[in-house]
Amino acid sequence: MKEWKIYTKTGDSGETSLLGGKRVPKYHPRIEAYGTIDELNSFVGLLRDQDIAPRYKDLLFEIQDRLFTAESLIAADKGSENFPLPNLSQEDISLLEQEIDRMNESLPALSNFILPGGHQAVSMAHVCRTVCRRAERHIILLATNHLVDDIIIRYFNRLSDYFFVLARKIALDLDIPDQVWKARK
Repeated sequence: MKEWKIYTKTGDSGETSLLGGKRVPKYHPRIEAYGTIDELNSFVGLLRDQDIAPRYKDLLFEIQDRLFTAESLIAADKGSENFPLPNLSQEDISLLEQEIDRMNESLPALSNFILPGGHQAVSMAHVCRTVCRRAERHIILLATNHLVDDIIIRYFNRLSDYFFVLARKIALDLDIPDQVWKARK
């Protein structure tokens, strides 16, 4: 059995391979996009490790799976046609929308901007939201010059909304009031 090592040394020159074999610089828009998604996935794991309701943990696990799916779709380039890739679907977006609507039913109306904070789990949900927005920006930038399925963009747009509402719902569950931002006058 061949020994497997994490290091390959093929990236030592500042390049990496896309799915399909093409070598690109590590600052390539595809790498920026799926690298940021990978960062988001790590933060989602950290959020999932918080003391939150099992229902949230279960959906966060599903989201982590979809994030790996998005990474593979963004990493795919010419030559990857023979790789069986998973896909994102409208059902994935609909699931987020249903969860947002379900959580919103119990939340007070929002009439102010709110600040992240009040509890570590709430803050982690906001970190996920902001990293998700950054990933979305990288994906949109990538789409200006490369083919990107628009379902990926829609998924990330909805996902950041989900994290915002989840932050508020976790705060409500913990009886922590929204951290309202009051502009200095």
